[in-house]
Amino acid sequence: MAKSTPHIPTSLSAIQGYGLAVLSFAAALGGAVLLERFHFRDVEVPLFLFSVALSAWYGGTGPAILALVLSCVGFDFFFVQPLYTLYITRDDLPYFLVFAAFASLVTWFSTVRRRVERELGTRTAELEAVNKELEAFAYSVSHDLRAPLRHMAGFTQLLQRSSESVLNEKSQRYVKMILESANRMGVLIDDLLSFSRIGRAETHKSLFSLDQLMQEVLTEVRQETEGRNISWKVARLPSLYGDRSMLRLALVNLISNAMKFTRTRSQAEIEVGYTDQQDKVIVFVRDNGVGFDMKYVDKLFGVFQRLHPSEAFEGTGIGLATVQRIVLRHGGRVWGEGQVDKGATFYISLSKSQGV
Repeated sequence: MAKSTPHIPTSLSAIQGYGLAVLSFAAALGGAVLLERFHFRDVEVPLFLFSVALSAWYGGTGPAILALVLSCVGFDFFFVQPLYTLYITRDDLPYFLVFAAFASLVTWFSTVRRRVERELGTRTAELEAVNKELEAFAYSVSHDLRAPLRHMAGFTQLLQRSSESVLNEKSQRYVKMILESANRMGVLIDDLLSFSRIGRAETHKSLFSLDQLMQEVLTEVRQETEGRNISWKVARLPSLYGDRSMLRLALVNLISNAMKFTRTRSQAEIEVGYTDQQDKVIVFVRDNGVGFDMKYVDKLFGVFQRLHPSEAFEGTGIGLATVQRIVLRHGGRVWGEGQVDKGATFYISLSKSQGV
């Protein structure tokens, strides 16, 4: 789904603004006179109010005031008895005052809304710029950290090999811990780089078979299930409009998560299905694994957030954050439900059409 940004009216110069006020008044007056000849009554007030609103929206307060004055004069001259004079009776004066007050309210509302949308547009642009800077910073830092980290791991390995005979058991354990920490940090950096690339990459959307994509994902992940007893229940999935490669990564992460957290089960059960809701498809991945406590559900999709100790289950806490970023880039939604020791279900809501 393309990001929805507020439409901000194009700013006009002073001459253009006042010219717009005159033209909009002339168009309203011409339309009112023409419709009156065809016996349409009481159309002049809405048309004049529209000309005032149009002038306020695109021209600002000054042109709106000009359109209001011209509308009052035009209304009195062409539509109030006696016709073709600027005479206003005492009985007609309250009517003109109400018209002027209502037109002023329309002008105020249009001006305020225009200013708010401009401020919103400016802040949206600033927020997008900040997000791009943060993504670029994360990518740069992660990329620059890889070289010294490789050196650290490499020289630690050399030290481990060359000094194995002279180091006591305690010192060898220290070297091993340094090497394991360096390798773990390398994995974290690689995952952070992948996460940053998703935000920077351009989406290439097309209509594709989600069922075929799921079969490819299952073929890939089943290579890691050798020796395990897993019961698979996979429904036939519909076609979707989106970036196939990105959604493939999201599904791989969800299925891999289900496989990882059912590892303690003698009989693992993993189900993939969907529900159809008008223009959206909700795909779910359900398992009978260790689950999670719903009071921590807000942490599920955070970067480097983990609900289980790394000693029990490997991982860096990037997988679900990656899924969320991919789904959000498609204008969808992702959420999870679970119970401790009773499994978990993750849902992604995606559009079926390309009008997103």
